[in-house]
Amino acid sequence: MITQGKKKLSDSELVQRFLATQESAYFSVLYDKYSARVYSRCLSLLKDVALAQDATQEVFVKIYLNLSKFSERSQFSTWVYSITYNFCIDLIRRNKKQQAIFTDDIEKTPEVADEVSDEDLMTMEVDRLKDVLENIPVGDKAILLMKYQDDMQIKDIAEALDKTESAIKMKLKRAKHKAQSVYQTLYPPAEY
Repeated sequence: MITQGKKKLSDSELVQRFLATQESAYFSVLYDKYSARVYSRCLSLLKDVALAQDATQEVFVKIYLNLSKFSERSQFSTWVYSITYNFCIDLIRRNKKQQAIFTDDIEKTPEVADEVSDEDLMTMEVDRLKDVLENIPVGDKAILLMKYQDDMQIKDIAEALDKTESAIKMKLKRAKHKAQSVYQTLYPPAEY
């Protein structure tokens, strides 16, 4: 671990030092810190181990090549997540493995009548929740994972996806509705 005295260097300090010195040790610390998270996110979105491994390497090549563009407007982790998410979505689109899964056009989505509470999602059993996440569009899955697994704030999600906060709130509302609808389809209430 690279430290300054007894203090661990922040992500921003590591980036600045790498850019100033080009010492690979600084980038290695960032890679070690984020590679498992990037791989996990790639695997979650791509659903293929080999693709996720390749995507993780490609994402870090992009990070390496674009490190000078990190403007510190957001946290480094948000910037890394944005690159990861966008790379995976582009890969899905290019490979056309999933048809019509992700749409940025909010107007095409039918209006959602009722709000789905966070508690409704949180009360789903883990195995059932995994089934639900595998049966909703990848864009909806990604936004739910950002909010509830990665505990990202709306403003951070908006920045990562280059959308407005109100657009993210609407996408989140619709994703929760789709998740609840899929849950009810997969696990209808038992009749007594």
